[in-house]
Amino acid sequence: MQVIYGINPLLEAMKCGRMDVRSIVLASGRTGKPVQRIMTLAAEKGIPVEFKTREQVDKLAGNRSNQGVAGICRPYAYADVDELIANRHASLKSGLVLILDGITDPQNLGSLIRTAQCCGANGVIIPENRAAPVTAAVIKASAGAAQHTSVAAVVNLAGTLDYLKEKGFWVYAADAAARNDFRDMDYDGNVALVMGSEGTGIRPLVRKKCDFFVSVPLLGKVESLNVSVAAGIIMYHISGKLKEGA
Repeated sequence: MQVIYGINPLLEAMKCGRMDVRSIVLASGRTGKPVQRIMTLAAEKGIPVEFKTREQVDKLAGNRSNQGVAGICRPYAYADVDELIANRHASLKSGLVLILDGITDPQNLGSLIRTAQCCGANGVIIPENRAAPVTAAVIKASAGAAQHTSVAAVVNLAGTLDYLKEKGFWVYAADAAARNDFRDMDYDGNVALVMGSEGTGIRPLVRKKCDFFVSVPLLGKVESLNVSVAAGIIMYHISGKLKEGA
């Protein structure tokens, strides 16, 4: 079982069922409209609710910020790649997939999943190893978006890019040193966008599978953007391109 915490992550988990909430724990004395929504939804779905001390809820949530709310759930249900490919947003004329290579910070992963959801992406693909999995911290950082986003965890990321190409995807990679301004690309057809870690970037084997490299021009004195910010800028632009004429 897995513990999720925070009002929005728990509400979204209860609505979509991706993690199958089995029971809910609230801090004694916790009131307000958000808590009432949780209790109403729990009653509708037959999910048991119990009250414990704030200290007990804090311990259950690993002493992380939890708003006095926690849920006991089954582990996050990952999608497979074919399911993700088929999950194209109705408002986009082509598929859009976010590929994350070596993102180890749960906060960044949560933000990236939230960005993918907001930009209408099919979903997110992460490697099984040397990367952050979808945990309670990731779900909270995504503001509940992880409950509505298909995330696939794969053994071989480079091989998965080959498979996406077979399915008609062009693979674009964000690289601060790339000469191509991300705004100058056509993005014609299905798009897979690869984002690497802020420390080591995209691994060599994955780089070899990429068709195009793009960068975000910067005007300030710092050399790079946070990976979730860069992904948001690029994906929002791509999403707009894929929506034109749809």
